[in-house]
Amino acid sequence: MKEKIDINTWIRKDHFKFFSAFEEPFFGVTVDVDCTATYHEAKETQRSFFLLYLHKSLVAANKVEPFSYRMIDGEVWKHNIINAAATINRPNGTFGFGYIDFHEDFEDFRRGAAQEIEKVQSTTGLIPSSSGENVIHYSALPWLNFTSLSHARSFSYQDSCPKISFGKVKDENRKKIMPVSIHVNHALMDGYHVGQFVTLYQDLLNKKEIKQLV
Repeated sequence: MKEKIDINTWIRKDHFKFFSAFEEPFFGVTVDVDCTATYHEAKETQRSFFLLYLHKSLVAANKVEPFSYRMIDGEVWKHNIINAAATINRPNGTFGFGYIDFHEDFEDFRRGAAQEIEKVQSTTGLIPSSSGENVIHYSALPWLNFTSLSHARSFSYQDSCPKISFGKVKDENRKKIMPVSIHVNHALMDGYHVGQFVTLYQDLLNKKEIKQLV
């Protein structure tokens, strides 16, 4: 479900009108997160590290309201749930886009994700499944310890979905550090909101017990 934001009474009215007129309204940051606890959680419980850190990022995004805003035909809508549209790697070196529903319970999320990953890896097309606007575009580059990242974009399309990318985990002072790139539409949120997301995401990564997330 979704509800329309009244732009005329919105606290970000001026910001929205200013940045929505840009040819490129997106801005991005790259931050390092400490994923030590989540990494060991994956090893100890034999769960997918990728799905654990992906799920925790969705938990954080669903708690920071601006991540639920989308622009549709010049209007701003707030979605009640944000899901994942993620790149799924295949053994042959290609990838496909997969659509993964968000569930607060990790096991429910894991089951749905496993089915989607299996479907994508058994096909050869780029987009074997479709998604709506209420998604974050996710990608993982586990081969690269990047310090910045840019995205291919079609400027003729009014895109407002956040884009989050995860990089290669490195060992640093007995910790597991992972770069995370976050790109968002400035018409819908500011650096303050990205900061809220990063802080909450780091808090969740620090918790080893899945039950603590919900």
